[in-house]
Amino acid sequence: ELACGQIGLGRLASVSCIIEVVKKKLGAKDDLKGLSVLVTAGPTREKIDPVRFISNPSSGKMGYALASRALSRGAKVTLVTGATNIEAPLGARTINVEDTDQMSKAVAANYAASDVVIMAAAPTDYKPKNASKTKMKKSGKNIKIELKESEDILRALGRKKSGKILVGFAAETEDLLKNAKKKLKEKNLDLIVANDITLSGAGFGSDTNIVKIINPSGKVLSLPKLSKSDVADRILDEIASLQKSL
Repeated sequence: ELACGQIGLGRLASVSCIIEVVKKKLGAKDDLKGLSVLVTAGPTREKIDPVRFISNPSSGKMGYALASRALSRGAKVTLVTGATNIEAPLGARTINVEDTDQMSKAVAANYAASDVVIMAAAPTDYKPKNASKTKMKKSGKNIKIELKESEDILRALGRKKSGKILVGFAAETEDLLKNAKKKLKEKNLDLIVANDITLSGAGFGSDTNIVKIINPSGKVLSLPKLSKSDVADRILDEIASLQKSL
């Protein structure tokens, strides 16, 4: 909305865009300059019928923070995102997707041109085996919906790594380190970011996170509760160190 009351393009950028540009200019690192970073964010939605879907509470805040901070540190960023209520980071090439298949195709299309891939999205693990093409009406009876596993995008990327830095996430409710280390190994990752979503300040939709960053050698970096922007910077610090060692 413009000062005159009309709706349209005005002379002033949004406040969030202005703040983002100022943050990039003031004291920003350039340690990721020259790198192409692919980030996924948000949930995916798997249709039950045209008006219903299976999804999860992922807000996309962690992925968007990673995309924003990578841009601030000089990287070229492609953001593949499921449905969120967050404004896309200024300067990122943003690709909007709905379901896991679409996310997989978008990631595959941009994988070759990327140096770093950070899979912060929360794709659904299951989807309806046979989604209805028409709205399912109430009949007064219970119904059964058969589910099948969705594609494991991260596992597929780990099989064809091709010298790229590949980072995954593990949101767990129990045995955090055990499950995260298993995922790190099985999916051939360079780093995994693990968080216990039962902790206050670390669950879906929170503006903060409490994570452990683990590398294949077994080193665990445990972080206190931080803003997701600060967590993103710590993750990018680890990525920058890995990049220097290649």
